[in-house]
Amino acid sequence: MPSLPSPPVPQKLREMLKDYPEHIAGLQQSLDRLIEKPMHGTPPFERAIWLLEGRLETCIAEARAELKVAEASGDAEAIANAKEKEFVMGYARANMWLPDLRAYFDGHKEAFE
Repeated sequence: MPSLPSPPVPQKLREMLKDYPEHIAGLQQSLDRLIEKPMHGTPPFERAIWLLEGRLETCIAEARAELKVAEASGDAEAIANAKEKEFVMGYARANMWLPDLRAYFDGHKEAFE
């Protein structure tokens, strides 16, 4: 496979997660794996979706764990922050509108054949 740039994290996800740059970086690492370790037989766009969904599921689980810790501490600010983070991660997972990611794969179709 020729050297390709990694697919970018979709703009909508970057906007939704703007307050969580570490999670954007994690999503990018997941997408980087598409180029580093191609998987023949699995359409790359579908694999990208699965990787993003999996990473966001991990983010949701982490946010829920943070919420439990915050609730146990009784720290109202930490509880509010953790609830917001859980909401944002869940919203991002449920609303992955990815036309720019689709455009990336459509534009590099020959490289994945």
